[in-house]
Amino acid sequence: MQTGRRAFVRAVGAAAAGAAGAAASGKAASSAGGSTSAAAGPETTAPLVQPAGGAEGIEAFAFDAYGTLFDVFSVTALCEELFPGSGDALSQRWRAKQLQYSLLRSLMGRHRDFWVVTGDALVYAARSLGLDLTPARRERLMDAYLSLAAFPDVRPGLEALRDRGLRLAILSNGEPRMLEAAARSAGIDTLLDTIISVEEVKIFKVSPRVYNLGVERLGVDRSALGFVSSNAWDVAGAASAGLITCWIQRAAAEPPDELGFEAHRVVAAITDLAPLVDG
Repeated sequence: MQTGRRAFVRAVGAAAAGAAGAAASGKAASSAGGSTSAAAGPETTAPLVQPAGGAEGIEAFAFDAYGTLFDVFSVTALCEELFPGSGDALSQRWRAKQLQYSLLRSLMGRHRDFWVVTGDALVYAARSLGLDLTPARRERLMDAYLSLAAFPDVRPGLEALRDRGLRLAILSNGEPRMLEAAARSAGIDTLLDTIISVEEVKIFKVSPRVYNLGVERLGVDRSALGFVSSNAWDVAGAASAGLITCWIQRAAAEPPDELGFEAHRVVAAITDLAPLVDG
């Protein structure tokens, strides 16, 4: 699975480049007198200063879901069963397009929930590979997102943090039903205080409005909320919004993104977080 993740990091880089190109085109159109959609509303960004410190004083943790708690590539086996010889390619292209569509829809101001985005990404990925995605196959693959496998470190890591009295939440692009089903399937729903979806603000990460949701819903100061993700771009977004960030570097060879906001702590697993809280 690590090999697949490294390949995905390269693939998603290309997808992100496409989104960046769309952003550049939009900026050029605006400069030329073109209008932009106000559907997404104005962004409110934190000052470009990263907070000092690490996990000291943390009262709550908000976790990214996909790729952090839930292994999005656990669908690969089903992809391979349905499309022998193309399972790995399909799962990676599906995930890369899923992220690209979320970025593009945010830039366009044309929000659709993550279930719809995930379905659209699957259709594109299958077509781009010349695969026959019948309605029955599509349904099976989409349903797999409701029961993604959790990484082995997730439950013991969350339990250790709960034992220390910390509040725990999911803060995700996911649609609420998707997140609730995945948490139940993984057996971690009882360890969470709340599940926070971007559907409350109708824009995807890395909008600062998403990360501000964690502060608002958990009722803690910004300096007391730790945000945890295995996606380096997600960590950069949260750090830009002023949160204390922890990067779960699941692939040792994966470099951080060059966005000017580094993680405050880099660990290999969620089980590494509790010792940081202990100081």
